[in-house]
Amino acid sequence: QVQLVESGGGLVQAGGSLRLSCAASGGTFSRYAMGWFRQAPGKEREFVARINWSGSSSYSADSVKGRFTISRDNRKNTVYLQMNSLKVEDTAVYYCAADRSFVGSAQYEWGYWGQGTQVTVSS
Repeated sequence: QVQLVESGGGLVQAGGSLRLSCAASGGTFSRYAMGWFRQAPGKEREFVARINWSGSSSYSADSVKGRFTISRDNRKNTVYLQMNSLKVEDTAVYYCAADRSFVGSAQYEWGYWGQGTQVTVSS
């Protein structure tokens, strides 16, 4: 069973950048598809991006396409979310997720979750 720990969140001004990391342990990292979700105050958790086992295929939500990039380093058991051109509406708790299958964009499809890291974008 894989455990996930996110890091890299913080406070940034609009237009700035952050890189989130998610370190995995307890499983064979390269066998898990990885994803990022986010949840803003008062809103449901929403899909941000996902990447397959090898990193050869990824998909991002329209709201972040062209600004956020998901990547992974299987040697370091870590998945990243590079966030550029941040907007106030990107403020949320960001969660890392994992699953043995290259699943879709719905929360229920993902079997493992981290505790989240707060990202706050100020105007």
